[in-house]
Amino acid sequence: MNIDLSDEAAEYGRQARRAFKAAGGDVLARKAEHEPKRRASLVAPVLDELGALDLDPRGDARELEAAAALCRAAGYFAVPFPVAERLCRPAGLGTDGLLVVDGARPAAAVAALDLRWTAVTLDGRRCDAVARSPEGPPRTSAFVTDLELRPVDGDGARDLALGLVLPCWTLLGMLDRALDLTREHVLVREQFGRALARFQGVRFQLTEAEVERSGVEALARYALWSVQAGRDEAVDDALALRLAAVEAADVVFRVAHQLHGATGFCDEAFLSWLSRYSQPLRRLPLGLSGTRDRLTRRLGRRGLTGPFGEEPERAAR
Repeated sequence: MNIDLSDEAAEYGRQARRAFKAAGGDVLARKAEHEPKRRASLVAPVLDELGALDLDPRGDARELEAAAALCRAAGYFAVPFPVAERLCRPAGLGTDGLLVVDGARPAAAVAALDLRWTAVTLDGRRCDAVARSPEGPPRTSAFVTDLELRPVDGDGARDLALGLVLPCWTLLGMLDRALDLTREHVLVREQFGRALARFQGVRFQLTEAEVERSGVEALARYALWSVQAGRDEAVDDALALRLAAVEAADVVFRVAHQLHGATGFCDEAFLSWLSRYSQPLRRLPLGLSGTRDRLTRRLGRRGLTGPFGEEPERAAR
């Protein structure tokens, strides 16, 4: 088992981050919020330049790794477009992307996009999804809107793992950026004549956040490998990753906001935008408690397999 990304995928991710930065970087989210109808046109040229929509994450292991690296790069700038969901699109259905939804109240951050969606519920039912008119502006909704679902033939169980894993790579990119911004802030901001970074309490908080972020990165790589390998437990691994990512996001953004102080909630600080646009990824299709409940019900008494599970021989003793 090798959970490291290939050198090609890692380089693709670096090139993607440079491309998003050159296209506007932090400004992309601001422009999309002010002019929602430009949401797709702001990002489409970058995706075309990178050949992103030519990737086949379902059919090629290296291209799946490249897709994950691209999602992480998009998350770093809170790119206002559902990159992961576009990359997850099912083959042969004629739709533009895949959304994993809660069947009780389906919703997704797809407002102001003229795209056709396939949705899969958490119990594996596949549907066509049509976005309704959003109830509020992007400022308050982060482009989240309710969906109307129409059941279609076909088993969506194989869609579910991929549809859960790639958005977690987007959230991982947001955690990367939140910590980078916080490190920069505590290095330049002074209190009582000393940089904040020199205070032991600040170092403890940053360490706690980094431990959470690095744990998500390890699980993201493992879950990606699980999807690549076509494991029967891939959905379990994807839900475990999502649970860890949402828990880590709570810690990372709490620490980031605490150390930024009031400025972290002002639009002049990109942390404010990053935190706001992380909310759909953290709450949809399920939030922390809902994800934990779903994973617990799936696992029952058997537990997780993988790098943090017991070896079968040892567990049987």
